[in-house]
Amino acid sequence: MAISIGGEEKVKSEPNVVPLCDVLLVLLIIFMVVTPLVQKGVDLRLPTALNTISMPENPEVVLAIRRDGTMFVNQDQATMDKLQALLEEAFLSASDKKLYIRIDSDVEYGRLVEPGGVFDKLKEAGIEDIGIITEVKTEKSD
Repeated sequence: MAISIGGEEKVKSEPNVVPLCDVLLVLLIIFMVVTPLVQKGVDLRLPTALNTISMPENPEVVLAIRRDGTMFVNQDQATMDKLQALLEEAFLSASDKKLYIRIDSDVEYGRLVEPGGVFDKLKEAGIEDIGIITEVKTEKSD
């Protein structure tokens, strides 16, 4: 046992980093749990395709169409009447003038191309460059 007598003992000025490490580990766990739960865009079941090309991580203008026919332009719900105006407004601030379509795999193609349908509204809005977002088909998802 050592006893210190006199004023020769130095004060330790090192910070205790153990509580800091505990806080950082808890934050890391929280982010690891929450990140998969945060989904960008509208909840859809995308069609699968074999031949796909890469697309930007965060496309600027996305038209999402659910199986029940509800449409969203960048998270804003759209009706057939408001679709053209919402698309034109979205393209005003977009640097990439390409529209990406996320469509549920259960939506019939005929509903999109019928007269007065979605593709007619896209043409009226002056949109010529369109990309369709799909899931990459793997060997197991036949």
